[in-house]
Amino acid sequence: MIHPDTEVRFISEAKGYGVIATKLIPKGTITWALDALDRVFTPEDILRHPQYSKDILEKYTYRDRLGNFVLCWDNGRFVNHSSQSNCMCTAYNFEIAVRDILPGEELTDDYGYLNIIEPFDVIPEEGCERTTVFPDDLLTYHEKWDAQLKEAFQYLTKVKQPLNYLLSPDTYMKAINIAENKEKMDSIINIYYDSKEKISA
Repeated sequence: MIHPDTEVRFISEAKGYGVIATKLIPKGTITWALDALDRVFTPEDILRHPQYSKDILEKYTYRDRLGNFVLCWDNGRFVNHSSQSNCMCTAYNFEIAVRDILPGEELTDDYGYLNIIEPFDVIPEEGCERTTVFPDDLLTYHEKWDAQLKEAFQYLTKVKQPLNYLLSPDTYMKAINIAENKEKMDSIINIYYDSKEKISA
């Protein structure tokens, strides 16, 4: 489930639609969490679908660490890529804001940690030389992303968390312990799925 203080808007011809903050979402806020309505498809499930369904699933799903395809039931599926994303996946089935997201600003993810199937060229961004996202970007950037996550976790207990009810008690307690430096954060590399396979026709 995506953060409630968001809405879908048309961004541009190049991007299409995206998710926009309607209020300030402070650094350390859980911006998305996996919930019971999200659909999980195994690779075998995907193969049983007609091509038009496969095309939709390739566009709107991400792959988890087991190689399953996860389709967000709500507007979370419209979050666009940025190589300087303001949201970031954790190893705990939720995302966190790694900096303040201002009203009117787009929520973004780096698709490099979403276990994409094929490389794709990105829209150029000021101050960023990255031109392509690769399926194994987690192997390249996990230390950088871990550093951002560790800093963001420090704010988790200092801001409102409207999505904390979606986390299991154990997961939320672990998040609090990480925020209070009582427990070590699991690296984002734990969500990496090592596969070069593409959905077959």
